[in-house]
Amino acid sequence: MIRIYNTLTQQKEEFRPIEPGKVRMYVCGMTVYDYCHLGHARVLVAFDVITRYLRHRGYDVHYVRNITDIDDKILRRADENGEVYSDLTGRMIRAMHEDEAKLGVLSPNEEPRATAYIDEIIAMIHRLVSSGHAYAADNGDVYFAVESFPDYGKLSKKKLDDLVAGARVDVQEAKRSPADFALWKAAKPGEVSWPSPWGDGRPGWHIECSAMSTQCLGDTFDIHGGGPDLLFPHHENEIAQSECATGHKFVHTWMHAGAIRVNKEKMSKSLGNFFTIREILDKYPAEVVRYFLVSSHYRSQVDYSEDNVAEAGRTLTKLYHALRGIVPAKEADVPETEHDRRFIEVMDDDFNTAGAIAVLHGVANEINQYRRDGHEEEAKKSASVLVRLGAVLGLLQQDPEAFFQADTGGELTAEEIESLIQARADARKAKNFAEADRIRDELAEKGIILDDSREGTTWRRG
Repeated sequence: MIRIYNTLTQQKEEFRPIEPGKVRMYVCGMTVYDYCHLGHARVLVAFDVITRYLRHRGYDVHYVRNITDIDDKILRRADENGEVYSDLTGRMIRAMHEDEAKLGVLSPNEEPRATAYIDEIIAMIHRLVSSGHAYAADNGDVYFAVESFPDYGKLSKKKLDDLVAGARVDVQEAKRSPADFALWKAAKPGEVSWPSPWGDGRPGWHIECSAMSTQCLGDTFDIHGGGPDLLFPHHENEIAQSECATGHKFVHTWMHAGAIRVNKEKMSKSLGNFFTIREILDKYPAEVVRYFLVSSHYRSQVDYSEDNVAEAGRTLTKLYHALRGIVPAKEADVPETEHDRRFIEVMDDDFNTAGAIAVLHGVANEINQYRRDGHEEEAKKSASVLVRLGAVLGLLQQDPEAFFQADTGGELTAEEIESLIQARADARKAKNFAEADRIRDELAEKGIILDDSREGTTWRRG
């Protein structure tokens, strides 16, 4: 039985989907005004692994991850760029898809965009206004009345009285209470807008996710996930408005990925330690970055540093070394092993990817031992196990030679390396060992490691 830490109850619980064998999951996606950053990569990869594993365990997973393609940040950035907001969001969505594809993130079943759900958003706001949970203010905005929902704060464990007491309210706002939040924002002159019963405007951020998730997955669904910064107020507000609008429990299990720190400091633009995914992928192979993120439990805080990513690269290299030069047996010919059972045991415990990575290294050690002992058929069977378990984490699906020889922006191209290796072979054949050693040292200085064997010389980037 899979056990998942539920942020709502703050404990691990046995996972029992609403409909046996099927999982309905919603994860808050990107607000597409800029390129995705490392924190986004953390969430993308974490819930990709969760989806892969649930499917590995036989569940039919319907995974929805939304796109916020209209909000204040988008409009400001488009105005700064002097472009139509939809041109900006279109570019950023394409870039996001490029980034996630490089990281091996599978596409969700549905990727709803807020601007395609305006009618559904307006309908949900109308239900909230009609039932007394929301009100139209004098300034043209519509606000959710937080005090109308007695359970407000049940996810974040914050008390409404404390929130009201500590709130700062702009004198121009027309809220009845400082804790109330906008469901509909009146359009400013010249701003993109849609017609509504309360005047032209656009949706508030929180209501978008409630409308999209319930339209795609129903009033109540199994899992809602996102980054740590969304727990409050975004997810708290989603619960309040959704449960008031539908009269049903919104979500059974709430999941939140851990934060990213850079060199033990919070990642932020003001500190100058803010990295986009594509900046990082310019420096490191995508699978190394994915391995780095997967090697920590999804709820844990991840500390990004060059040393930590380099270490991830070294440990991933060990797994590919075990697969190098071996053709895995057909999966159908390899029965379930103790490694499979151990992998399931650790992943069933709140998706413990750190434990799963340890299992992969155990299989790699077994392959290496079989090869040392001359048991090639057993090594092939273990290699098949390593590849299939790696696939659940989105790892080890490359040809090993392609992994080792991937161009990561080094000084030498693959063709130049092959040419130098041939020159070294010619020097050795001519018994010019000094020249052969010089070429080997030159390659080593440029991060190219040679492996000589009876079959010839192979190479990899160090």
